[in-house]
Amino acid sequence: MTKLLVKQNCLFWLLRPLSWVYGLITDVRNWLFDKELFAGYAPDTFSVSVGNLTVGGTGKTPMTEYLIKRQVLTVDTGSPETATLSRGYGRQTKGFREAGPADTAATIGDEPLQLYRKFGPRVRVFVGERRAPAIQRIQASYPAIRRILLDDAYQHRAVRPHLNVLLMDYNRPFYTDHPFPAGRLRERRHGARRADCVVVTKCPIDLPESDTQPIREAVSRYTRTGTPVFFAGLHYGRPVSFATGQPADYLREVVLVSGLASADPLEQYVRQTYSLKAHIRYADHRVYTRSDIDSFRRALTPGVALLTTEKDWVKLDALLTPGERDALSLYYLPVELVFLGDDGRAFNRFVTDASLKFR
Repeated sequence: MTKLLVKQNCLFWLLRPLSWVYGLITDVRNWLFDKELFAGYAPDTFSVSVGNLTVGGTGKTPMTEYLIKRQVLTVDTGSPETATLSRGYGRQTKGFREAGPADTAATIGDEPLQLYRKFGPRVRVFVGERRAPAIQRIQASYPAIRRILLDDAYQHRAVRPHLNVLLMDYNRPFYTDHPFPAGRLRERRHGARRADCVVVTKCPIDLPESDTQPIREAVSRYTRTGTPVFFAGLHYGRPVSFATGQPADYLREVVLVSGLASADPLEQYVRQTYSLKAHIRYADHRVYTRSDIDSFRRALTPGVALLTTEKDWVKLDALLTPGERDALSLYYLPVELVFLGDDGRAFNRFVTDASLKFR
């Protein structure tokens, strides 16, 4: 065993008692909500919660985008019938707010801004720390809204959604993890019992069916009987130019910039697809500055392009002058969630059935 593994193992056991305490606190909190000693608000509008048991990096935004596309691109016409609501992590504002043309990552957060720039005005995008009052305001202001997608709301027990979609990273299954701080869980594993379905994200696109059964069995030890488990991966599109908004025909050498909770799958894809000169990693929800732009410019030697994520693009683009945007080779990499095999059709039927039961 290497010194690093010994150090990690010692640290785990040192932190384990704190994990027990943290897990106990979350157990008590969940019990109070389960017994309705703490009130939970049931919206009058069909609501879907997208969340996880772990801290960050399970693909909540691609899942939310999938649900948006499922409705907006096939059903919704005229006035928006779909709304998204999130806390707006990292924003410098407080309270309830609807996204508009003048908003930035500083006013609504990077992920809500990404959704607004991609889907507005066909979808209404809202942020608000207190979800229950926020939902009530949405319902009162926009009676035409027929569904509300709640981003990262699995632990937000003050709202009782009609459908709880629990995400699990294929590379970091919750059933082998532990509560914070010894592990990455926000609550104990049995919190999965609140899930109406589990979507295993970031799977290899060519994952054999035979490899999914052991995962289903492991997940089922913590979920309610009959809770379906679906499998999905990530599909990266062609890089899109900051300057033109058009896909690039060809990129070869790139410097990757990312501010993600889990950037390893992205780096692996970029290494396989392009000549990766460097990967500049930041913590999730990085607040970029002009000094970051200056350091990126120095890294872009002739023939090398900067490649980043959509979430990072909406923040970096706001810092650029028109001249810089036109002169520099800057691109973002679109990503979308894709279900494996027939799981897409099965998941769509599951969501449709849930919405019909609500009606």
